[in-house]
Amino acid sequence: MLKMALFFLVISIIAALFGFGGISSAAAGMAKILFFIAIVLFVVFLVVALLAGRTIMR
Repeated sequence: MLKMALFFLVISIIAALFGFGGISSAAAGMAKILFFIAIVLFVVFLVVALLAGRTIMR
């Protein structure tokens, strides 16, 4: 997912250099959304992994 966010970021920068403002802002918005989804998934999986690694002591 981070690869897709990076892809959209590169597309946004290239479009901005050529003067396509609408395409640039749309690609930047997609990159931002994908980045935040990746961060949320990372935190969720980190919490799940930390909780699953816990053992019950007697």
